[in-house]
Amino acid sequence: MLSGGRRLPDLEDTIVALASAAGPGARAIIRISGNAAVKIVQAVMPSFERDPTAGRQCRQAAIVLSGVHSALPADVYFWPAPKTYTGQDLVEIHTISSPPLVELLIAACLNAGARAAQPGEFTMRAFLAGKLDLTRAEAVRGVIEATSRDQLKEALTQLAGGLAHPLHDLREELLNLLADVEAGLDFADENIQFVDRTALLQRITKGLAFITLVRKQMEQRALGHRPFRVVIAGSPNAGKSSLLNALVGQNRALVSDVAGTTRDWLEATLTIDGVKIQLVDTAGLGAAVDAIARQAQQSGGEQAQQADLVLWCWPPGERRETERTGIASLHLATKSDLGPTHAGLFAVSAVTGTGLDKLKQALAQFAKKGNGDALPASLSRCRHHVDACLLHLRQGHRLVLEEEPPELLALELRLALEELGAMVGAVYTDDLLDRVFSRFCVGK
Repeated sequence: MLSGGRRLPDLEDTIVALASAAGPGARAIIRISGNAAVKIVQAVMPSFERDPTAGRQCRQAAIVLSGVHSALPADVYFWPAPKTYTGQDLVEIHTISSPPLVELLIAACLNAGARAAQPGEFTMRAFLAGKLDLTRAEAVRGVIEATSRDQLKEALTQLAGGLAHPLHDLREELLNLLADVEAGLDFADENIQFVDRTALLQRITKGLAFITLVRKQMEQRALGHRPFRVVIAGSPNAGKSSLLNALVGQNRALVSDVAGTTRDWLEATLTIDGVKIQLVDTAGLGAAVDAIARQAQQSGGEQAQQADLVLWCWPPGERRETERTGIASLHLATKSDLGPTHAGLFAVSAVTGTGLDKLKQALAQFAKKGNGDALPASLSRCRHHVDACLLHLRQGHRLVLEEEPPELLALELRLALEELGAMVGAVYTDDLLDRVFSRFCVGK
């Protein structure tokens, strides 16, 4: 029974869900997993024929939907069990992403015997089939929810086994140690010693060092995110340096009426609502008059590429399209005290203070959204188990030093192994599965 009275989904059901982004587009992906996947596809695509002698295969077929006069073209990808993400027969239907047609297609699959997938159910099936351990399953969610390059890199590292491999290695080592200790218990009357005291201490110390390193790495992951980086960009004499000074409340940047005063980028740190923001003032963009100006603009452009958010500054009467880089941006009407501003711009003034408080709150909201940890559940859950595992290993080390009965050492090793098993998912409860997978989007 899962939390909230929900039951663990029946793994024998064949499930279906939209696996691509909702809405109109060039392609929609409908994912189906289960023993009846091929049968359900054939019910909505009579022209689909699976080659029973082939493994993975792709076929072109036509979708026949009730109430739709013409057939809908589609590509069907089939992967036979058990070498699939879920360990079951897996089918993906790739077709035009027209929301009404996609809804009709999913409804037809449901009428043919499929069940709507619950949030995270595809990845939960991958976990239960042994395709992923729990840390990697959580990393899948981290990849989906990553909002920055750093978060994506971190999630991909964990998905590749950056956390799982060392934990599995330590678990194997402790299992071997426990086997040696318990073997000695079986032959206690014969005074046969499978591992001596010195070797016990060395192997436990190795485990302690290993799990301590894992703990340190997790702390660095939790605390090591760089501040949210905001680059201030715009044309020369657009009020960029004045804006930086006004936001931080001190004269950090040189301000002049002469265009091109800023020749290099300048950093300042601002804390809003407990969120640290790194402001970067850059040289004005425009026609460079000399080699130094060209280098300054190139440096400013490089800083903008590393930004989490770009503040584009426009003085009165100026507004033009900026290059689309995929980086979030906010367009400001700086020097709003000097005249009317373009509609749709965020009006601010470093002289009168107009809009500065509102801008700070907007920056805080961007930063809170952008700096959210992509793997919070994994970090908090694993940290608890790491601390408990450390405690049991320390207890075991003390027992060996004080020459306590080996039965007590075996107990501490078993408890340490339980904590490691809970981390990687070798030991789990329905409530734990619900907490991990219910946070996923449907179709993943």
